[in-house]
Amino acid sequence: MNRAAAAAPGRTDRPGFGRMLWRGARRRCAWCGGRRAFFTGWFSKQDRCHTCGISWQRGYEGFELGAAAINAVITFGLLVVGVAIGVIATLPDVAVLPIVIILGIGAVTIPTLIYPMTYTIWQAVDLMMRPPEPGDGAPPFVP
Repeated sequence: MNRAAAAAPGRTDRPGFGRMLWRGARRRCAWCGGRRAFFTGWFSKQDRCHTCGISWQRGYEGFELGAAAINAVITFGLLVVGVAIGVIATLPDVAVLPIVIILGIGAVTIPTLIYPMTYTIWQAVDLMMRPPEPGDGAPPFVP
């Protein structure tokens, strides 16, 4: 138990935003760091973290929209970088067709590959904006 938690009993300390994002990027629970906390497979999720018990959606229906937005931002960012690299690498005669084919394949595969991470990254953002409340099921954080 850390000193702050020992000094104030019942106080819920939360991990820093960077730590929660790092945990989310590794498909872990952003709150407790539990492995395989929400995903039982690549696309199948469970409702609560099996380590700390925090709820996946935390009481509102729009949670998937935030995760989809994170997925879109990462995917589009990688595609823009791919376009820039493709154009710079093939100057002065830009090879449009190979660039479009490669980026088309990337546009389909990248969102599929990063799907679980975008949900746990969004959960980290959500936990930073709205810390867990007693009804969310998360115990006080002890680093």
